[in-house]
Amino acid sequence: MSKSFANPRTLLFVPGNQPRMLEKAIGFEVEWLIPDLEDSVPSVEKIEARKIVAEHLPSLAGAGKRLVPRVNSISTGLTEADISAVVSADIVGISIGKVGSVEDIETIDSMLSAAEEKADIPDGNTMILPWIETAEAVINAYAICKSSQRIHWAAFGAEDFSADMAISRNVDDPAGEGTKASHEPGLAYPRSAVAVATRAAGVHALDTPFTKFTDSEGLRTEADLAKSVGYKGKLAIHPAQIEIIESVFRPSHEEIDRARRVLKFAAEAEAVGRGTASMDGEMIDMPVILRARNIIRDAGQGM
Repeated sequence: MSKSFANPRTLLFVPGNQPRMLEKAIGFEVEWLIPDLEDSVPSVEKIEARKIVAEHLPSLAGAGKRLVPRVNSISTGLTEADISAVVSADIVGISIGKVGSVEDIETIDSMLSAAEEKADIPDGNTMILPWIETAEAVINAYAICKSSQRIHWAAFGAEDFSADMAISRNVDDPAGEGTKASHEPGLAYPRSAVAVATRAAGVHALDTPFTKFTDSEGLRTEADLAKSVGYKGKLAIHPAQIEIIESVFRPSHEEIDRARRVLKFAAEAEAVGRGTASMDGEMIDMPVILRARNIIRDAGQGM
């Protein structure tokens, strides 16, 4: 499978200990999948899940899926064996949680290089999707994202961040349906900090999964919030979440049409030696032009 560094809007988790779900994922309306060896797999099933995922990677890749298996974090002692099992030409990268420092990335990078040599694929072929989900990681987010050429994307993890900070989440409240589940002051700083750090590092930012997968209103509200602070996509834990996430992060026809008009007016102004233009009573200057270019760029990203 040829590698591509396209930036996904949606990546869907698939439990690594469930062969039927992995087989069913071939037909899901999403291109990017995260076969999961971590949180969705009980401790007693992790070794078996490793084998199951490794066996299913060729068929998933053959169906055109872009695969980023999530391996267990360094503290578990399972990371190296997980990486050795999943690294192949069938995957785009690996996802790993609880990355706290540059040193963690260096350790993961070394494990990947050894696995790539064993799999007879080029060194550096496998990307890293780190999860920024602890207080330490939030503080080190920029350094983490700049620490390896393998890092093209990074994810904010609200669940583990809340656990690390010993704060409760509205989404855990049985009454926390709809918009209430997304109004969480304790997450406002880390969510924004990770978005800023990833942007500064030139890395594609993905927002935390929304765990109430039956709450469509809450998912849309949280996705809108994430987009408003700079995220370009969001993780999904259920196929029903895919279309909502895509609809939020995919530029609308109106946004695309307006962006094209902005770029047209700007080009016409530049052709006659003017640095700004006017469109519908609005001054079109460089920040407006850059936002228009971003919209056109985002419109070109696949699922």
